[in-house]
Amino acid sequence: MIWSRRRLLVALGALMLVPAPAVSRGRDDATSHRRFDDPAEWAKVFDDPARDAWQRPERVVAALGLRPGQAVADLGAGTGYFSRHLSRAVGPAGAVLAVDPEPNLVAWLRDRAEREGTPNVVPVLASRDTPRLPHGSVDVVLVVDTYHHLDARVAYFEALRAALRPGGRVAVIDWQKRPLPVGPEMDHKLAREQVVEEMGRAGYALVEEPDVLPYQYFLIFRPR
Repeated sequence: MIWSRRRLLVALGALMLVPAPAVSRGRDDATSHRRFDDPAEWAKVFDDPARDAWQRPERVVAALGLRPGQAVADLGAGTGYFSRHLSRAVGPAGAVLAVDPEPNLVAWLRDRAEREGTPNVVPVLASRDTPRLPHGSVDVVLVVDTYHHLDARVAYFEALRAALRPGGRVAVIDWQKRPLPVGPEMDHKLAREQVVEEMGRAGYALVEEPDVLPYQYFLIFRPR
């Protein structure tokens, strides 16, 4: 059947009025999906010198108690804000696996490691549903302002346990769910209690909660 232009436009108009099917989102799915394919633009945010005053990277890394020769994964490494601090903590015999699912950021992380002279920083291109870490490869996984970007978090962190060495830990730093002078919109934030509950379902116990950050909770977990 050949449709006239007028009938085709009427049909398309009617189609546009049909509501799109609702997307089912689990309670442990991401509250925010953003594009991170422009590292130069995100570097203005992530590496803003003013961030040091409230992110306190040296105090965060000190609280992790990393030792020379250990391996730490910076999950959702972004532009590498924590890379040089972690690199210094684990030393030349250690490794920093800078993990991100955005290819442009991974290339940026490689260039930054070369520029900063940190050969123990190894960029890793992750998948959206797995960090692509080898089995039994890391002593600590650091997750800064990334937890709320992950979908199916309980399954994600349940699977992540396989990447931990004996005694391994997962540290989650994310935004307190209250009005803050920095950080994302309120509806993108997750309450501390929800993170603890989800990590519990993923098979972890909260073992430490360093009180070093003004705007974020800092939760350290071990597999049960």
